[in-house]
Amino acid sequence: MRNYYRTIIINIFRIIFYVLKARIWIRHIDRHSEEERYALANEMVTKMNKSSGYKTIAYGQENLPREGGYMLYPNHQGKYDVLGIFNTHEKPLTFVMDEKRSHIILVNEFLELVQGKRLEMDNPRQTIRVFQEIAQELKDGRKYILFPEGGYKENNRNIVEQFKPGSFKLAQMSKTPIVPVALVDSYKVYNSDVCGSVTTYVYYLDPIYYEEYKDLKTMEIAQIVEGRIKAKIAEHLESHRGEQN
Repeated sequence: MRNYYRTIIINIFRIIFYVLKARIWIRHIDRHSEEERYALANEMVTKMNKSSGYKTIAYGQENLPREGGYMLYPNHQGKYDVLGIFNTHEKPLTFVMDEKRSHIILVNEFLELVQGKRLEMDNPRQTIRVFQEIAQELKDGRKYILFPEGGYKENNRNIVEQFKPGSFKLAQMSKTPIVPVALVDSYKVYNSDVCGSVTTYVYYLDPIYYEEYKDLKTMEIAQIVEGRIKAKIAEHLESHRGEQN
């Protein structure tokens, strides 16, 4: 957590500026296109990363479907996960997060700016309603991040927990491509004892199209996506052996 507080201290005036600017844009959301709002969100990330010494390297952007909406399903390591994906994903996208965690200053503004969704984890009816809304948006071409692990553990150490099958009902409802995303060392930025510069990695893996998973159960889909992400993380760690803290 040391980097988390360090980043706030280094960027306190920048945070105030972007919170105020985002709130103004949110009040008049229709005046700004999705591309403009996504660019502002990424501007926040880029400037705070640069000032704090964080860098994210991405591979596999060529695997992303060129047209239409799709679901990104990454492993979950901490607070930086969405930011690392945003900073390496050219086209506008948004994300789903736990309603209880979503009202922290700057997080709230970030979520509202990209018109993300809040899930009440203890409210199945609300979850179904939100999933229906997202499914329609996916059909209309939007792109979403959803973490199938649910939460995350501090000091993750690149360990992937079991994926929740229910997360993949959203892909089935929308019939859109599933893009597994492997995050490596993302936990080091805000959710570890590391203090100082950090390099994280994002791997966009081969998409799984509806024709490939339409006859599978959500449990089977979850196992496939989880397995591919674990394999990529293991491959990365093996190739970078000796560089890990």
